[in-house]
Amino acid sequence: MTPTDPYPGMGLIPAPLLQEVRGDSPGRFPLDERTTLDAGPGTGSTARWLRTVLGAATGLPLPDGAGEHAVRLRISEDVEREYGPEGYRLTTEDPDAAVVIEGGGPAGVFWGAQTLRQLLGPEAYRRAPVGAGHPDLPYVTVADRPRFGWRGLMLDVSRHFLPKDDVLRYLDLLAAHKLNVFHFHLTDDQGWRIEIKRHPRLTEAGSWRARSKWGHRASPLWDDTPHGGFYTQDDIREIVAYAAERHITVVPEIDLPGHSQAAISAYPELGNTDVVDTAALTVWDTWGVNPNVLAPTETVLRFYEGVFEEVLGLFPSTFVHVGGDECPKDQWKASPAAQARIKELGVADEDGLQSWFIRHFDRWLTVRGRRLIGWDEILEGGLADGAAVSSWRGYGGGIAAAEAGHDVVMCPEQQVYLDHRQAPGEDEPMPIGYVRTLEDVYRFEPVPPGLSPEAAAHILGTQANVWTEVMENRSRVDYQVFPRLAAFAEVAWSALPAPEARDHPGFERRMRTHYRRLDALGVDYRPPAGPHPRQQRPGVLGRPLEGTPPIV
Repeated sequence: MTPTDPYPGMGLIPAPLLQEVRGDSPGRFPLDERTTLDAGPGTGSTARWLRTVLGAATGLPLPDGAGEHAVRLRISEDVEREYGPEGYRLTTEDPDAAVVIEGGGPAGVFWGAQTLRQLLGPEAYRRAPVGAGHPDLPYVTVADRPRFGWRGLMLDVSRHFLPKDDVLRYLDLLAAHKLNVFHFHLTDDQGWRIEIKRHPRLTEAGSWRARSKWGHRASPLWDDTPHGGFYTQDDIREIVAYAAERHITVVPEIDLPGHSQAAISAYPELGNTDVVDTAALTVWDTWGVNPNVLAPTETVLRFYEGVFEEVLGLFPSTFVHVGGDECPKDQWKASPAAQARIKELGVADEDGLQSWFIRHFDRWLTVRGRRLIGWDEILEGGLADGAAVSSWRGYGGGIAAAEAGHDVVMCPEQQVYLDHRQAPGEDEPMPIGYVRTLEDVYRFEPVPPGLSPEAAAHILGTQANVWTEVMENRSRVDYQVFPRLAAFAEVAWSALPAPEARDHPGFERRMRTHYRRLDALGVDYRPPAGPHPRQQRPGVLGRPLEGTPPIV
């Protein structure tokens, strides 16, 4: 069954599996002072969320209460059997309630409430009422379920730090698009962003850099303002709890053994001290692949075990991301200590050292009831038995991992790296990578053709990645992420046909309404006609790639 859209004026995004209206037009009825919330067991968090957002937008008190004017929230075994725990059925034609939302589980009820907000119109996304009268609803039935269980966004806060309130805002934006995984990229060469109490210099020294490259790493321009910041452990607890209320899992990433100069600058003994003066290193101020990687020592393992012990205490996520990408082996090749380690461990080469790092933490996490996930370079030197793969360099790593029986999140850079430019032309700010338009993202397919059914079952889902080297603040992140995240959300949630058969004109029609929602939310998206003058970055070098991106 594919999604239906018999009344595109509703502009539902992602497109639901089933949408039925009464007659040729839906007709409408108001929510007003009589409207109550009737929350059944297990739906309390959704009721609190509805009262917060709809109460603010409408000015209605939405007290507790049942009856014909209620918004009734229920968990339903029937819905779970038919649509799964994240599925829901919403109807406005029940004689005993104004609206009934039944979910297969608590998350399903919440996603149904997100659809209710969309049905109330863009004004339901504002923080205060903007007009006279009350919002009204169409007479409609919507039944829906997600295609994938992992529907994610990766946000890099290491290259450019986003304050906690901006992170909370992005969790709301993910929820509004029925995305349920927030991959939190917390450490890299350019900054360490999470407080680790047993290693305080990680944030005292490792969270600040003296300046930042302005534009692509080949740009001659610099921003000489010191840049940095970090999240305290209480900040992290707040972010995780806020996400959980919205049925979003926060997956932390602590990068190793590469992308580690910020950590080495704080604790020089973590680096390859026999080939480089690690005490002279500072937090890196430019972009690219950094040669300064962790030393393959027991001291380093114990240090990062301590880091992960605190991370596990903050993040309940089953998956913990360890990076594992872009680890140059030059220092290990030149290091007598690393070469001795290769012989001691009995591994073949430097790739074997990287695999040793990943396998160690795979075992360490497994003993503690967690699962390791890493970028597809963790395939090099042999994949850890229980590891899952984020396939970023293309489909190839994910295909190899899935065929070998490993779980995969598809996030190929050629299709869903949202730092890549959205259009050709000189007005695009700091253009990076291939052109990936709204339509290109809408036609992205996470499961590559030709994958065996057994391997396809290992595709957990998909994720869009946002690397922030050239995104210095929230507005720049908004510009790169939106409106393409709306297209990605539909790909991740909806049971769409093959890419070439997708109704992109219909999606664009629904986007007319969705742009008004984004306006109400204050999202600084790229307009369809091109960037506003204030969104341009004339004279700042990017790295555009021409042509059609390869399928690899």
